[in-house]
Amino acid sequence: MNERKLTRREALAQTGFLAVAVLGFEGDGMAGTAAQGESAKNEPAFRFCLNTATIRGQKLGILKEIEVTSQAGYGGIEPWVDSVQEFVRGGGTLKDLRQRILDSGLTVEGAIGFPDWIVDDDARRAKGLERAKREMALMAQIGARRFAAPPAGATDLPKLDPLKAAERYRALLEAGDEIGIVPELELWGFSKNLNRLGECVFVAMETGHPKACVLADVFHLHKGGSDFRGMRLLGPETLQVLHLNDFPNSPPREKIDDSYRVYPGDGSSPLPDILRALRKTGGQKVLSLEVFNRKYWEQDPLEVAKTGLAKMKAVAEKAS
Repeated sequence: MNERKLTRREALAQTGFLAVAVLGFEGDGMAGTAAQGESAKNEPAFRFCLNTATIRGQKLGILKEIEVTSQAGYGGIEPWVDSVQEFVRGGGTLKDLRQRILDSGLTVEGAIGFPDWIVDDDARRAKGLERAKREMALMAQIGARRFAAPPAGATDLPKLDPLKAAERYRALLEAGDEIGIVPELELWGFSKNLNRLGECVFVAMETGHPKACVLADVFHLHKGGSDFRGMRLLGPETLQVLHLNDFPNSPPREKIDDSYRVYPGDGSSPLPDILRALRKTGGQKVLSLEVFNRKYWEQDPLEVAKTGLAKMKAVAEKAS
């Protein structure tokens, strides 16, 4: 019988650590870590982005949302898929929309859609995956870097098998590879599935895919009961975008819903500590303001966007 020594990569794979290496490091070993360290010295810790849910209630349309985001001073935008679809139905072209975004000095950090890509029902999941492909292709044409992938359609029981969830997320990632966009596994605190940070990281890890990542949200971390200190176990590529918001002391976690979201710093969340923990994972992070506050929807959208950005920066400054 021929025997040989295992390579380092083979040994890691057999002991189950390869997935951790994929999530935690970019490049090969210490060389990759060193390269990230050099890069990090030349860029700010956070970039600021507006998730258009924050001004969604004003029903502005995607062109005005872009204008408001740029005028308010953000560097990035996270539009919702339906607003882009509405623009196209109205006769607009994706080429023109992409140019409008570029001319506004914005990057499309992510896109928000809700296809049923993870559900147990085979036929429904197949349709959901095809919908996801169409929506990712649509958003890639306007320059979107990422695509939110929450457990849409699987928010109730029965509980999903996490390994099957990983298989389904990998299928979504492979579709994203072909299109040129990265699906982010999104944590939803109110869901019975993917409602905790550890669960999402496990599913992402078990895909074995180098672009697997998690999209977290301050409100959803609270709603699902995740302790933000768990972030210390993450690598620089695991959590690239954090939806930033705040929430009051009451109602209690079990009863609070999205409508209670407030500007960062206006609630009871330990945001500076959360951002410090996030910074320690390494790499530049995108902080995207996402609130669904109905009172804000009744106000001037530019003032809402400006106020949100000022409060985001104030919290980030406290975390430095």
